[in-house]
Amino acid sequence: MKKLLLILCVVGVQVAQAQRIPANIANRAGEVQFNTIYTAVPFLMIGPDSRSGAMGDAGVALSPDANSMHWNPAKLAFAPNTTELAINYNPWMRALVPDMNVAYLSGYLKRDAKSALGGSLRYFSLGKIQFTDETGNNTIQVTPKELALDAAYSMKFSDQMSGAVSLRFIQSNLFGQATSATGGGGKPGRALAGDISMYYVNDNLKISGTDATLSYGLNISNIGTKIQYSDAQVANFLPTNLRTGVGLKLDMDDYNDVTFHLELNKLLVPTPPVIVRDEDGTERVVAGRDPDVSVASGMFGSFTDAPGEVILDDDGNFVGVTPGSVTKEELREVNIALGTEYWYMNQFAMRAGFFYEHQTKGNRKYVTMGGGLKYTSFDFNLSYLISLTQNNPLANSWRFSMIFNLDFTNANPDESKIGQE
Repeated sequence: MKKLLLILCVVGVQVAQAQRIPANIANRAGEVQFNTIYTAVPFLMIGPDSRSGAMGDAGVALSPDANSMHWNPAKLAFAPNTTELAINYNPWMRALVPDMNVAYLSGYLKRDAKSALGGSLRYFSLGKIQFTDETGNNTIQVTPKELALDAAYSMKFSDQMSGAVSLRFIQSNLFGQATSATGGGGKPGRALAGDISMYYVNDNLKISGTDATLSYGLNISNIGTKIQYSDAQVANFLPTNLRTGVGLKLDMDDYNDVTFHLELNKLLVPTPPVIVRDEDGTERVVAGRDPDVSVASGMFGSFTDAPGEVILDDDGNFVGVTPGSVTKEELREVNIALGTEYWYMNQFAMRAGFFYEHQTKGNRKYVTMGGGLKYTSFDFNLSYLISLTQNNPLANSWRFSMIFNLDFTNANPDESKIGQE
């Protein structure tokens, strides 16, 4: 039961699409109002690789590699090699359960100097769940799992800019082999989605006499159909996300270079409104907006639909919303990721990062660190997460990545030439 409840929290299915305030509870001055945004299949938002994982889960504007399929497929057109394959493994939430993990396989193929094809497979295993009947007797044991299969096409628009489109098939089987006859119920959820991304890089800069490369990335991901697990259930939003960031690489000398990265993320789905129940049992939205809208309306409305801080009188009646709190809540929905990467002779890397999410929106705050080794046509990277909040199930998480350069005629290229024909 403990693990099943954990899984329901992890998958983030919208079992409640609104924040309900009992009529007998008044808002006290300075009281924190939590209003986390829930979506289905949040495994799509898990950073799969250890390079970006060591940099605070930032990667939209980093130099391209095979794992760009997750962060920004538009970077693939600027990839330094003709073909790469990446294998990633992430033991997930090992502080709570021993058998959850994320596996990610990705790669790309450069068609020519201006375009590339990419693909990836993400597999999320939620471990084993023991089902029981009404009297507590064991019935069957199931293994819930989710997967996503991606394909992308990236093309250069100029020597400094590229764009990409991606398509994604999603399957979420939370009930495993369980059916209504075996004490479970529901069906696998399926959805189709796509990404739109762009990438800009300028490697002809100098800062105080030091060669520098400025990059910018933008990726709107998981734009797609809603998903549901039974005919009776309300369809849930995918984690449509806006990711944007900038990177600055400084080539200190022939042996040392360092990169700094700043990234912002915001979910483009409805924020749960505040609903009160009248004496006759009627429920009504008193702040925010009804989340039962189309995907397009949810995306565009996500910038202005936060309910803000609701004020109730001593009898629990709705009074109003604190002035300026709507804008504050919208800003709180933006997550911040900071990362830095140091390379020595383009063979040994050290990385560190920081991730911030406001306490009313999930309260994920952690620092990350890691390293990497590059040897001819093979890269190995790992990362480690240290939580800054108590009881964080992500604490002490490791991630492992391997990247294989399958273009043996162009192994270990000079990354300073990225962006040049």
